[in-house]
Amino acid sequence: MYVIVVYDMEADRTHLMLKLCRRYLVHVQNSVLEGEISEGDLATLKGEIEDLLQEGESVMVYELSSDRLLTRTVYGDDPTEDSRFL
Repeated sequence: MYVIVVYDMEADRTHLMLKLCRRYLVHVQNSVLEGEISEGDLATLKGEIEDLLQEGESVMVYELSSDRLLTRTVYGDDPTEDSRFL
């Protein structure tokens, strides 16, 4: 499945969410990650997100059954291109 994660956290804690989500997804913008993920990994990620969040912080997870259902237009450099071939 294809997932987009958007988070809003205290500035001094954003690195924690970024580090967590980067284990599963590609970092594409300041607080946005996306990519293919298995249902099992997504369940694990969601649990870890819930454990990490503090009051006043939020995370939105958009789930698509396939990346074919998503129209994605990138203007400028596509950050997902380099990350897949590290």
